[in-house]
Amino acid sequence: MRSQAVDHHPELGAALDHLLSSGGKRVRPAVALLFGEMLGASQEKMITLAAAIEMLHTATLVHDDLIDGALLRRGIPTLNSRWTPAATVLTGDFIFAQAARLASETESVEVMRIFSETLATIVNGEITQLFTSRGLASREDYFHRIYAKTASLFQTAAEAATLLTPVNEKYRNKARRFGYEIGMAFQIVDDILDFTGEQVTVGKPVANDLRQGLITLPALNYVEIHPNDPDMLAVLNGSRYDEGVFSRIIRSIRDSGAIQKSFDEANQFVDRGLQALESMPESIEKEALERLAGYIVQRSI
Repeated sequence: MRSQAVDHHPELGAALDHLLSSGGKRVRPAVALLFGEMLGASQEKMITLAAAIEMLHTATLVHDDLIDGALLRRGIPTLNSRWTPAATVLTGDFIFAQAARLASETESVEVMRIFSETLATIVNGEITQLFTSRGLASREDYFHRIYAKTASLFQTAAEAATLLTPVNEKYRNKARRFGYEIGMAFQIVDDILDFTGEQVTVGKPVANDLRQGLITLPALNYVEIHPNDPDMLAVLNGSRYDEGVFSRIIRSIRDSGAIQKSFDEANQFVDRGLQALESMPESIEKEALERLAGYIVQRSI
């Protein structure tokens, strides 16, 4: 991934180094590598695919942080906190382009097709979030949104890996289902941590999505339990409110059963993902994928 900036402007190399050095769980490339190894893919092609997937994810984060005005990610300054919006956008574009180039090196037209479709899905999800989703307390909207934002790339990581193996058609749909289910669970847990974490740990204000008018699963579950909560109604209606409103909502959500209900739903997604793995060949990679699915709902950040 670092080599993708070689022979380009040195600031692009510095930006890529900064982004990659900020850490991250690298779960998406891990999914691709484990599926590929389990099903007999070329290691060289799998490493290329995994790098392409993580580069695509990194590019979306660059643009997301700029859109959200986020100054920290994982406790480290974001690119847009150091550069102008124009430089940040162009850097994100460069990383998108290099991700696509890496995907093309798999020499699979089908991988390129689902790769480009996934990018379109992610962008369409962001546009929908900007123009439609704010203040909308809808489960259908929420699940569509987190599929576009997160689960679509998990799904692509698993599915694309099978396309580079000798048994691609036999396991493709099962892999796709696994990626979808754990991707949905991953974002639900992120949305839970948005309410249960602390700003110093998560690197952004607690309930950051709610502050932007985005209703995530913990808030949805709370609304279903307390449909007439005046503070939540004020947020949903786009009324003027102060920090005291958010403090009361955060406390109410934490004290209600909404958090546990959200965890239960995340676990249901993971269970369905594990069911999709059942017919896969017994191997250490399969065991690792099972453990990874468990980690998704057990992590603290």
